Amino acid sequence: MAEGFQDKQYAFAAHLRDPENVPPPEGIEDRRMAIYRELFFNNLFSLLGTMFPVLRKIHSDAQWRHLIREFMKFHKAETPYFLKLPEEFLAFLQDEYEPREDDHAFLVELAHYEYIELALSVSTDENDLTGVDPDGDLLAQVPVKSVLAWAFAYHYPVQQISPDFLPTETAEQPVYLVVFRRSDDKVRFLELNAVTAALLDAMENNASNSTGEQLLRTLADTIRFPDVDALLGHGHEALKEMRQLEILTGTRQP
Repeated sequence: MAEGFQDKQYAFAAHLRDPENVPPPEGIEDRRMAIYRELFFNNLFSLLGTMFPVLRKIHSDAQWRHLIREFMKFHKAETPYFLKLPEEFLAFLQDEYEPREDDHAFLVELAHYEYIELALSVSTDENDLTGVDPDGDLLAQVPVKSVLAWAFAYHYPVQQISPDFLPTETAEQPVYLVVFRRSDDKVRFLELNAVTAALLDAMENNASNSTGEQLLRTLADTIRFPDVDALLGHGHEALKEMRQLEILTGTRQP
């Protein structure tokens, strides 16, 4: 009896996912099924539109309905948690969705960027401020990156995309962004150049506890920067800006 009930549940869910191709379970009035079909689809249509607001704005109702229906038909979710829904949708777009000719080339990158903003806003990570001097010397001491600052490189300027700006070509250079959450819990982003992005990466992977100056000198040597003193000056200003924005929490003793 339990198996029969479970089979009916699977048949019920399969029909809700793909009502055009999967018939409903026998013995259920279609008027009642229609209520569930509309309820499930409209909930996802609305929820994902709220979670990916720019993605929603740049698609017509018909285009958005297509994305949601494809998600329902083909994606097998790994978790039932509400806050994981954006992650599931992103996984679908990255790994399972078959793009159409009218889809934007930046679709996945924009979805990733919007997912990161949402994931960061609900992250439970906390900075360990033990031994951190918020006003320490950024060159003589070890800069400490916030665990609530996540850096990424994109092919498209995803932070600028809107209904009025829909790029069709990739940017000439990678678009480096750090998305960060401040102490007031507001999520912001900062666009970086290639050198500053490399510096931020060096701070995050600073196993040798190098000082800010040491990191910059190593970076200058790696990229063969012709004027080390100039790089030190620009790098110091970049470090100060990142600390002011709370991308850095301060410094530790080397």
